[in-house]
Amino acid sequence: MNGKKSFGGGGRGKGAAGQQGKDGQRRPMFRRRKVCKFCSDKIDDINYKDVRMLMPFVPERAKVLPRRISGTCALHQRKLRTAIMRARQLALIPYTTE
Repeated sequence: MNGKKSFGGGGRGKGAAGQQGKDGQRRPMFRRRKVCKFCSDKIDDINYKDVRMLMPFVPERAKVLPRRISGTCALHQRKLRTAIMRARQLALIPYTTE
């Protein structure tokens, strides 16, 4: 191989990253931007006592979902994390699943 190392893939085929246009350039895959649930519902304060609202943001492994997955904005993500921590302190939400 002429002394060059090849690390798989090669980038020639069509993959999940995007498709090739007319000029051979790669186009990024279109991904719809997630919308903050709290901004769209006009919720200003996140109450730690409202466990039904907090539970979708705490999956089975009992970690707080990050912004890139949950789609919340930075302001509401900070308020959400504070509310989850307060609810855990009062044993409304478990720290672990076991």
